[in-house]
Amino acid sequence: MQDQGHPGQDRPEWKELAAQFNAILQGVGEDPRREGLLKTPERAAKAWHFLTQGYRQDPMAVMRSAVFKEAYSEMVLVKDIEVYSMCEHHLLPFFGKAHIAYIPDGRIVGLSKLPRVVDIYARRLQVQERLTVEILECVQEALQPLGAAVVIEAQHMCMMMRGVEKQNSSTTTSAFTGEFRQESTRMEFLDLIRKSIR
Repeated sequence: MQDQGHPGQDRPEWKELAAQFNAILQGVGEDPRREGLLKTPERAAKAWHFLTQGYRQDPMAVMRSAVFKEAYSEMVLVKDIEVYSMCEHHLLPFFGKAHIAYIPDGRIVGLSKLPRVVDIYARRLQVQERLTVEILECVQEALQPLGAAVVIEAQHMCMMMRGVEKQNSSTTTSAFTGEFRQESTRMEFLDLIRKSIR
């Protein structure tokens, strides 16, 4: 079930989060009573409730809600899926694109479900490596295809804003099962997405 996190709703969990953000503001030396910050804890709480809604959603249920029998047995590829997530190490964003492919074995899934699954896993505290594998394992378990592949390319604000401060760096992760472990199939997939990877 989609968690919309509508700003007009007053949820108890937001109040608890807002109190924590109020403490953070004080901790960094700010005055939460200052005019510009009066509603910041509440706004931040609502934002974080939205950004972590993946914890309250079931990606496998989303996949299984639109599985269809189909004889098609060639590669299915959905590429350039926008990814926005939060690094669990520094609580800073990372963002980029995901590319997902699978080779059906008698079953296909509604194409919109793949971006939905990406969003669910991305809207949790993450590392890019685990995010890549979780998406792959969900596709593999739900469809039992002949093979599946996931590539994610992302930029990490924890590298760009702090630490090494490398603004032009990006990270690419990949994971493969079944026929995508064969070089010819893997290369076909990579060739199809290559123009999307900077």
